[in-house]
Amino acid sequence: QVQLVESGGGLVQPGGSLRLSCAASGFTFSSYAMAWYRQAPGKERELVANIGSSGNFPSVAASVKGRFTISRDNAKNTVYLQMDSLKPEDTGVYYCAALRSSYWGRGTQVTVSS
Repeated sequence: QVQLVESGGGLVQPGGSLRLSCAASGFTFSSYAMAWYRQAPGKERELVANIGSSGNFPSVAASVKGRFTISRDNAKNTVYLQMDSLKPEDTGVYYCAALRSSYWGRGTQVTVSS
């Protein structure tokens, strides 16, 4: 059974940091590029970051460049999103997904507010 389980979300003040994790199981994690998406209230889901199957070609959206970093550990079947200098507009539900598949997690809430 395929599972992607996100964790690490929460409430943080502007300027703070969070590290999201996504633990994968039930499929060959190291064969898939992975991505983080987010969806803010009333907005469409957007791609935040993606990374190649072997950790190559990490890429982040322009809106988070210089603040967010994506990484993965194939030995632990886990992909991470390090989020620094958080802003209120980063608030939303963050999802991980295996690219070119139907594999999605259920999401973790991130709220940036003072």
